[in-house]
Amino acid sequence: MEASKPPEFAIDVSDAISAPEAFGASFDAAPLAEALELGEGLEGDPAVAFRRTLGMFATGVTVLTTRAGEQVHGMTANAFMSVSLRPPLVLISIDRRAKMGALLHEGTHFGVSVLEAKQTGLSDRFAGRVADELPEATFEIVHETPLVEGALAHLVARVVRSYWGGDHSLFLGQVEFARYGEGRPLLFHGGRYERLIEDPRVFSLLPRELLDPILALGEERTYAEGELVMRRGEEGCDLLLIVEGSVRIERPGFSMERGAGELVGEIEVLDPGEGRTADVEALEPLRAITVTRERLLSALEADPRAAVALIEVLASRFRETA
Repeated sequence: MEASKPPEFAIDVSDAISAPEAFGASFDAAPLAEALELGEGLEGDPAVAFRRTLGMFATGVTVLTTRAGEQVHGMTANAFMSVSLRPPLVLISIDRRAKMGALLHEGTHFGVSVLEAKQTGLSDRFAGRVADELPEATFEIVHETPLVEGALAHLVARVVRSYWGGDHSLFLGQVEFARYGEGRPLLFHGGRYERLIEDPRVFSLLPRELLDPILALGEERTYAEGELVMRRGEEGCDLLLIVEGSVRIERPGFSMERGAGELVGEIEVLDPGEGRTADVEALEPLRAITVTRERLLSALEADPRAAVALIEVLASRFRETA
């Protein structure tokens, strides 16, 4: 049996805009409806332009879930954000036409499952794009709340306040359960799914018979323990092969170590752009082979097979995001 709608959902959106007091004292006065000004070059339906503008903000993808009796209800949403650490609070925004909004009110629980990069099928299913080839979802119950199995992260929150949000309703939830695992998040940008590419290897994936002639053009250099081999933002686009020792690569939100036989600077040597993308520090006495961008380009020109192989590697990266 479907749960009855809480009082604040009992009136139409048009009535709410003209008479926000119907929502009670917990809601601020609604702003007057005004025409949306479109920037230069934009035309057509302002609502469509607004939606596309918002689509330029890249987000993760979540599945929001709740339970009514023995039935699980879920919907795909990217309108999710953190609000506070102490106490732990999150906010979700739900279209007032969605069934989920009618099931949530103060005191009820909802789950947030942050989807992993390979879960586009589940995102489509909970967005209403039901098809035979889309996967069925399986759930686990935590705090009497369903969570999508295999998701990258999970939250269970209790609704502590709800707010008027135009044609959406805003639900503030106090988090009672949190968990995360390893993996890459599914992203949404410009009306399509995107994925993070965490593996920066490019030249490392070339066949040895094509890579070795390139490395043979390099010069050997040595670095002392603790010496900064590369500095983030500095000019430089050399390719570095670690012969002996190891380095730590650090940039905001990312840290990793690389040792003998591995390459450093694969992205910058192809696209110098605005300089180095990370700090690289020698963790011990380091010996490395350095290939300049000029010598690399001459090697690719001399052997088109290497250039074609490089294009294939880059194309495979594009395929991962398509």
